[in-house]
Amino acid sequence: MHVPKEFSFTENLHYLQRSPNECLYHIQHDAIYRALSLDSETAVIEVSELPQERAILVRFLGDTAPTEWSKRAEVAIYVRDWFDLNTNLVPFYAMAQNDPLLSRALHSFYGLRNMGIPDLFEALCWGILGQQINLTYAYTLKRRFVEAFGRRVECEGEIYWLFPRPEDIAHLNVQDLEGLRMTVKKSEYLIGVAQLMAEGELTKKQLLDTNSLVEAEKQLVSIRGIGPWTANYVLMRCLRMPAAFPIDDVGLHNAIKHLLGSEKKPTKKEILALSAAWANWESYATFYLWRFLY
Repeated sequence: MHVPKEFSFTENLHYLQRSPNECLYHIQHDAIYRALSLDSETAVIEVSELPQERAILVRFLGDTAPTEWSKRAEVAIYVRDWFDLNTNLVPFYAMAQNDPLLSRALHSFYGLRNMGIPDLFEALCWGILGQQINLTYAYTLKRRFVEAFGRRVECEGEIYWLFPRPEDIAHLNVQDLEGLRMTVKKSEYLIGVAQLMAEGELTKKQLLDTNSLVEAEKQLVSIRGIGPWTANYVLMRCLRMPAAFPIDDVGLHNAIKHLLGSEKKPTKKEILALSAAWANWESYATFYLWRFLY
């Protein structure tokens, strides 16, 4: 599939390599390998670059290529969403090149995309798992969660993991998650979200159909365990709402502090002033600033 001019496979690959403890994909020889669930089928794909053609190549491994073209189209849609290939970054770059904070990020990470989490349940779980802990431990918890309750597939001698589905978690109780060594509250939140999604009371389509950042955030924060930070994280990484802005994020504060050469973190008022020019690009601005840290 062809990619926009404002796209760097290398920059996105570097981002995906930020944790050696990632369990849902692995990277080898400048290619990404992962399994995708397609209803009753599982596809294992390799994603690599075709630089001369300004394209990325998606190849099915083993005998996992879906027989139905509609399923192959699902894979293409997933990859486009994962790499956020449908977003036109030209306006963002035009704004960022004159911004005192973003200009440096633009030059350092040109072509980086907001690498997404297309699956809503996975995005919500990742947001919950990451609450009030560092990124390293969040990846540890994710691996434990996936290996305990996800599905394992083997292809060409490699093991691949699929993220648990809501129905895999909805029937569990807190005691079932004790071995993961996370807080009781997080276990309760994960099970609660799984139950809502398994019962059809929370869907990605429902949130997208609001066509409103305010309304989508309102629906998310009404869920136990989902506060403004987690809601905006999901709105950024899954629902692709460009104005989503986790303004209270510690990483964002540290990145701004670093770029300003300040000894103290910025106040919320200072962040609002610094971000005044980012209107409708807050999610990308945040993602690029995060990249200075991880």
